[in-house]
Amino acid sequence: MTRFECMEALAARLTGELVVLSLGGSVDEWYTAAPHMRDASLFQQQLGCVTAQAFGLALGLPHRRVVALDTDGGMLFNLGILATLGVERPDNLLVVVWDNECYESIGGPPTHTASGVDLAAIARGAGIRNAHTAATLEDFTTLCESGLAPDGLYLVVAKVERSVRRELRRKHSDGREDKYRFVRHVEATEGIVIMGPSEHN
Repeated sequence: MTRFECMEALAARLTGELVVLSLGGSVDEWYTAAPHMRDASLFQQQLGCVTAQAFGLALGLPHRRVVALDTDGGMLFNLGILATLGVERPDNLLVVVWDNECYESIGGPPTHTASGVDLAAIARGAGIRNAHTAATLEDFTTLCESGLAPDGLYLVVAKVERSVRRELRRKHSDGREDKYRFVRHVEATEGIVIMGPSEHN
C-alpha cells in the first residue's frame, strides 16, 4: 500500500481534529489528500518532534482529538516519546507512523525498520496497549477508525511503499505562514487567544 492511499483513507474520516506532520515528501501528499484539513495541520520541521508536539497539543486540548503523522526515521530519532506516551496515556491522541523503511527525503538509505526493528512492539513494551502494524489498506483503515474513537491512546505503524511521483497540489506556504494559519485555526475553533495582535504600530 502507498502512503497517499492511506492519507486519503484517513482524511476522509477527519472532521474537527488537529494534525501534526513532518516536512519532506509527505507534505504535498497530505496537502492533496486532505485539503479540508489545511488550516488544521501543523507542519513540523524538526526530525523527532512530530509525535512530541502532538502529545503537547493533546495535553493542552484534552477535549480535542489530535493526530500525529510521523515517520519511521522521525520515531527512531526520538524513541523516548513512546515511553512518555506509555506513562501519560493521553486518551485523545492517534499516532500514525509512515514506515517505508528508509530516509526517503535524503535519498533513501535504510532505517533500522528495514532490518527488523518493530516500532509497534517497542510501543507496546513502553506501555501503549493499542499499538498495531498495518500492512494492507483495509487494516489501516480499520485501525484508524478505532484510533479516532474518543476512548484512548492509539498507535498505528503503516508499512507503506516508497513514494512514487504523482501529480500533487503543491504547498506554497512557508513554515512561518503555516504556523500562523494553524494557530489562528485553533483560536477560532476554541474561542481563545493564543497570539494577540502585534504591539508595533
